[in-house]
Amino acid sequence: MNTGTIAALATPHGVGSIAIVRLSGDKALEIAKKITTQQNLEPRYATLTMLKTSSNEPIDQSIVIYFKAPNSFTAEDVVEFQCHGGLIVARLILETVIEYGARLAEPGEFTKRAYLNGRIDLSEAEAVADLIVAKSDDAAKVLARQLRGDLKDYVNSLRDKLTNLLAYSEVSIDYAEEDLPQDLIDNMLEKVAVIQKELINTLEASNGRKQLMEGFRVAIVGKPNVGKSSLLNALLHFNRAIVSDIAGTTRDTIEEQLQVGTHLVRIIDTAGIRSSEDTIEKIGIERSRESIQSADIVIALFDGSREFDTEDKHILELLEEHSSKPIVLIGKSDLEQKFDKSVLSSFAYQAYSIKDNTTDLVKQLEDLMDTSNSSDALMLTNIRQVNAVKSASEALELCKEPLKNIELEFFSFHINDAISTISSISQPYEYDEMLDKMFSNFCLGK
Repeated sequence: MNTGTIAALATPHGVGSIAIVRLSGDKALEIAKKITTQQNLEPRYATLTMLKTSSNEPIDQSIVIYFKAPNSFTAEDVVEFQCHGGLIVARLILETVIEYGARLAEPGEFTKRAYLNGRIDLSEAEAVADLIVAKSDDAAKVLARQLRGDLKDYVNSLRDKLTNLLAYSEVSIDYAEEDLPQDLIDNMLEKVAVIQKELINTLEASNGRKQLMEGFRVAIVGKPNVGKSSLLNALLHFNRAIVSDIAGTTRDTIEEQLQVGTHLVRIIDTAGIRSSEDTIEKIGIERSRESIQSADIVIALFDGSREFDTEDKHILELLEEHSSKPIVLIGKSDLEQKFDKSVLSSFAYQAYSIKDNTTDLVKQLEDLMDTSNSSDALMLTNIRQVNAVKSASEALELCKEPLKNIELEFFSFHINDAISTISSISQPYEYDEMLDKMFSNFCLGK
């Protein structure tokens, strides 16, 4: 880790009402006193003062706040300068503090120092980065829980349970020549099963709610020229897709993002599904089928002004293969209706015209997304965390057979593996943790 006092602009570059320049390190207070000419900066007290360059020229009147170590984000001395926003003032402050001995921070170095100094763990550090770029209310809520320490507490609880198991195993190895009570083995197997079930439940909850982070995939499907692109444009409130009376106008999937309630939605306008000999159109149609399979919600649009045909039948077959109930619309309801609605008897459907507003449809989408994400279960937010939980679960599966055969060395090996992988989510596992458990629970000095 690079040492020294670091400085960086903590707000976006550009013109704004305020900008914040942050210092962290053992010389932060000394540098702050030089640039402010204030000799007494009280911790956590906002001081309004004039900032000056090394040649004693005024820079700006600024609010200065000093956070004394270890009660700061980095657990080091931290000083924040809240100055007027703009392109010049913040740069002058940075140049001056660098003249006084600070250096420019590397990307993410403030958070890195917070982690290395024990202020936060890896899961909280990841939450900081992800929260900054969160695109929906739901993602922000999940990451706020992680930043609060919920995931860290979950990992620590699992570590504690697994370390207890390992301690039992390590102590029992010393008595391997004696017959171990069967109820001890059964009890340890039961504990393994309970922990593994907890891991599996976390994986399932995370997989089932990954839309919170990635956004819900909503696919608009139907045969050519039923109004899919018009519906997409209506939902987006601008003309994103080309609309014409020519069947096959949309030859590829079009994907856009919008906010529906508190949810981020990735809405996909698919190519019309039909039989075609056109090479390019066939590729688009195949992508449409893939979009249906990968979508969280499908909006199926049928043309009410045309009779039910084989292309509509094929759409129905695709809908029946999808895991969730689709939203079914009968479009062009303002025209003479020829569509046989009885074929949709197994679906809830509603009439729709592009001349109508999309308020009811948006409300239906929001209700579906609220329902599918009503759980308060803990959620893993990235692939690294998911892989760690998967690996820990696999290690627990592998430890069962050695335990049944009282091969405790192999059992301990797999438990150690589980502890290491689950600990990688928050902070590395130290073998001394297991030793502490052993000596706190057993009288080994007799």
